[in-house]
Amino acid sequence: MIKPLEDRVLIEPISQEDLPRSMRGKTKSGIVLPDTAEKEKPEQGKVIAVGPGRIDSNGKRIPMNVKKGDIVLFTKYGPSEIKIKNKEYLIAKEEDILAIIS
Repeated sequence: MIKPLEDRVLIEPISQEDLPRSMRGKTKSGIVLPDTAEKEKPEQGKVIAVGPGRIDSNGKRIPMNVKKGDIVLFTKYGPSEIKIKNKEYLIAKEEDILAIIS
């Protein structure tokens, strides 16, 4: 088990292959994406674990905005890639997470 520290989040990437076939290769609004776009790094993922939050200059802990189970949109090149038992994960700072998808 991995427990992120401070304001870090463990994310399991969601790739185009994990999406239903009807959603692959196009946006929600129906815009068709080229095949090369599907091969890009995933920018969505499921939060697996969350750190306790960072500590501000006054020594007060700032709570995290994301929680385990959230589906998030994150910056493409911000997170660090790690591999555990042949499965790929990302560790990102909370600031690298752009939105929670509901």
